[in-house]
Amino acid sequence: MLRSQKDVPWADHLAPEDQPFLQQKIDANAWYPMETFERMGNAILKLVARDTMTPVQMWGRFSANQLRAAHPMLLQPNDPVETLNRFRVMRETFFDFPALEVLELHEGEAHIVVRYHMGMPAEEAASYQTMGFFEGLLQLAGAKDIKASFKERSWAGNPRTHIELRWDSPT
Repeated sequence: MLRSQKDVPWADHLAPEDQPFLQQKIDANAWYPMETFERMGNAILKLVARDTMTPVQMWGRFSANQLRAAHPMLLQPNDPVETLNRFRVMRETFFDFPALEVLELHEGEAHIVVRYHMGMPAEEAASYQTMGFFEGLLQLAGAKDIKASFKERSWAGNPRTHIELRWDSPT
């Protein structure tokens, strides 16, 4: 996303140590510094999403399809609960810290706690992206009438961010 914005003077928005990441090829299997990830996310939020969360949430939805393409066994067609269970197992390979915790999962409902340990507004944006991701993953798994909401928001003073997902099961 950053590279597509050719007219933006990135040196004004990113730290000097972030600059090499704009030049090198992205390695999907590599770990990147969280501070760089956060600064880049804040720049995307400000300059690409124009400080609105709807595009961030939509990107999250889109990213569910990207993850499914990279990991076809993630998706259990017409079984949202099994798909979320598979993600629960797989998520440990995506983060080297407990970023997501599935508190409750049963037919038609899931509760997920998000803790990326970033500053604001990066934590808020990452939470919206995560909510969108789960909406997209549920849709791919056949869920209908998906409703997602924040029950707690760390950026609003709550001790954590808690996402509630509800859906109708596929028939």
